[in-house]
Amino acid sequence: MKIAVLGAGMIGRTIAKDLAKKHEVISVDKDARSLENLENIKGITTLKTNLSSFSTYKKILEDCDLCVCAVPGFLGYDALESIIKTGTNVVDISFSRENTMELDALAKKHNVTAVIDCGVAPGMSNIILGYYNSIMEVESFECLVGGLPKERKPPFEYKAPFSPIDVIEEYTRPARIKENGEIVVKPALSEAELIEFKEVGTLESFNTDGLRTVLHTMPHIKNMKEKTLRYPGHISLITALIQAGFLNDDKIMVDGSAISRKDFTCKVLFDQWRLNPDDEEFTLMQIVIKGKKDGKQMEVEYFLYDEYDKKNRISSMSRTTAFTATAVAELVLNKKINAKGIIPPEIVGSEEEAFKFILRYLKDRDVNYKATIN
Repeated sequence: MKIAVLGAGMIGRTIAKDLAKKHEVISVDKDARSLENLENIKGITTLKTNLSSFSTYKKILEDCDLCVCAVPGFLGYDALESIIKTGTNVVDISFSRENTMELDALAKKHNVTAVIDCGVAPGMSNIILGYYNSIMEVESFECLVGGLPKERKPPFEYKAPFSPIDVIEEYTRPARIKENGEIVVKPALSEAELIEFKEVGTLESFNTDGLRTVLHTMPHIKNMKEKTLRYPGHISLITALIQAGFLNDDKIMVDGSAISRKDFTCKVLFDQWRLNPDDEEFTLMQIVIKGKKDGKQMEVEYFLYDEYDKKNRISSMSRTTAFTATAVAELVLNKKINAKGIIPPEIVGSEEEAFKFILRYLKDRDVNYKATIN
């Protein structure tokens, strides 16, 4: 099979390498330095092109069996729309701010299977919820998730494995959660809590807009929330930037050129937040699902703690995100997912065979979700 991977950032490169073990892969990006990391790897060819030139997608994908979209979030919606118009099945991890479900009719028109949000959260969190929603009456769902450096370097004590602008989106976009059967909108960074984890110590959690599709595909679940995890003190630093206007879209003049305050700040933060190839970090996710099965109360917890892969020099966030996407890619390639249209990951997880395949696939790559059921 031939697969195009659009985007050769840290996660895109990990996707390409994993898929190249079995398939022919073409990795596409405008950054020659990113593509250099994939040269001389068996099964991978590279193509340097600007992925914001959406008219090129038809040529890139003309003989591909599948596309994996790993572009930054601000390109995500337009990239996904352009991929669909080529008639190519796609697995997407771009996490655009727009509602990609609006492309459902277009995907069906072009006979395309488009599985979206195939990362950690959203992604595996949805897949796990989808499975348990199929076997029990779910009453509440909570997901705590974060990726952090092991070395706490002030002031932010944070490193970004993907575009800083996508992280800033998490901090500024209002968070939609579900309370008592109603969708409630709360400020991002709100309802901070300190939580102790034996693996890493105390972290702070706060509301972010990570529920996405489950707000609409799981309307019967009365209470749902997703909260992001950071080291204590991170919220106050980001809040100060917001209050001082550093993250708004107003234009300022820099050396005779107009630039938004947010873009300027992201340029500065990129140096602070750059995750270098040998930086050790971890991904932590805790999911708690409560409800009933056969009339009896049931509580399910899934816990993930994953660290930087020293042997292969792959970040944990790259591994946990990329391997979820490549697992779903294998399901699409092997026609285990046949539905046409926009397919949220919770729909994939609702099929027991697919759910178990993804967990096995991840375990084979030493990404281990531990389940506790009471």
